[in-house]
Amino acid sequence: MKNTIYNIITIVVLAAFLTSCGYKEGDGYSNEKEVKTDVKQEEHPKKIEEAMLSAQQYEALKMEVATVTKRQMSGYVEANGTLEVPPQNEAAITSVVGANVVSIEVIEGDKVKKGQVVAYLSHPNIISMQTEYLNAYSNRNFLQKGFERQQKLYKAGVGSGANFQKAAAAYEASKALVNGLGAQLKLLNINTSSVRNGTIFQRIALRTPIEGFVQKVEVKMGQYVDPQTELFEIVDTHHVHADLMVFEKDVYKVKKGQKIAFDVQSVPNQELTAEIYSVSKTFEENPKAVHVHAEIENKAGNLIPGMYIKGKIQVDNVQTTALPESAVTKEGDRFYVFTVEKENDAWSFKPLEVIPGQKDGKWIAVSFLTEIDPTTKFAYNNAYYLIAEMKKGDAEHSH
Repeated sequence: MKNTIYNIITIVVLAAFLTSCGYKEGDGYSNEKEVKTDVKQEEHPKKIEEAMLSAQQYEALKMEVATVTKRQMSGYVEANGTLEVPPQNEAAITSVVGANVVSIEVIEGDKVKKGQVVAYLSHPNIISMQTEYLNAYSNRNFLQKGFERQQKLYKAGVGSGANFQKAAAAYEASKALVNGLGAQLKLLNINTSSVRNGTIFQRIALRTPIEGFVQKVEVKMGQYVDPQTELFEIVDTHHVHADLMVFEKDVYKVKKGQKIAFDVQSVPNQELTAEIYSVSKTFEENPKAVHVHAEIENKAGNLIPGMYIKGKIQVDNVQTTALPESAVTKEGDRFYVFTVEKENDAWSFKPLEVIPGQKDGKWIAVSFLTEIDPTTKFAYNNAYYLIAEMKKGDAEHSH
């Protein structure tokens, strides 16, 4: 009986001892240690360093995967400038005499044909020029008859040589005066034949010497305009071209025949192209640059001289490692591409830092920080989506 009681007491004491020590069956650690370990794991979650796509996601995104190869990339010289037209495609319309504007036939933006009337002018001086021409013409006819009469007498030996020479001189002078006054009237677009028939024009027409568009109208009704004052400006936009300024450091790279890609605000979301046909041989002082003229190949929209343009001149071609722009994404101040591996039915995309280079259309040159295996496959598109997917996975894991 004593032994039985002794055994029971021993078991109870042993159980109490084990309980006080925090023993748990099947676990070699105390409860206190287990809590500390769990807290440590929550404070330092494992960072996700890849984006996983299921086969369905891969197909839905139409992912493009391929190895990196060398590509012919074009080097560029950046240049700014304006749209211009050659001097022979611009016209300033002026009056050769002082006169008043009595009619304006066009407004800015109108399309005009060569020889079309843009305005009418009138002034007493215009009438005086016509009457002076008419008087000179009549006097010339009178002197012509006197000359012919003296010529006959002189040839017949009954007239003096002095009278003949005097008549000849007067007649030649009258012809020169008529021709001079007639030329002045022609400058005023007055028909001299009509004036000789007795028609006196009270107004004269100003006509455009070229076809194009009215760029400026700088007169008003009734305004008196001085001779050689610019009244209208006409521009033929059919021959509008790109005029770019290339800085001194890049001039040696530029030459005739090179292609230019440029943007202009009047044609949004479209890149225009041009080919260089002339490179200036003299520098502008401010800035230190030369003019480069290029013929536009795909003219579109309303291209107006004076519009600002930004262009890239294609200067050389080099073989370099390149990927589509859609394969490169920026995170902070760094750029990444994604390597690709297939894991069963899923796809693993891991970011790889690169240094971007020059662009050529939709392609961009890239330099890797470490040497890569030539068989490594890369995502050719959706890089922005992949970085977002990777962040999402990282955020979910942190919770």
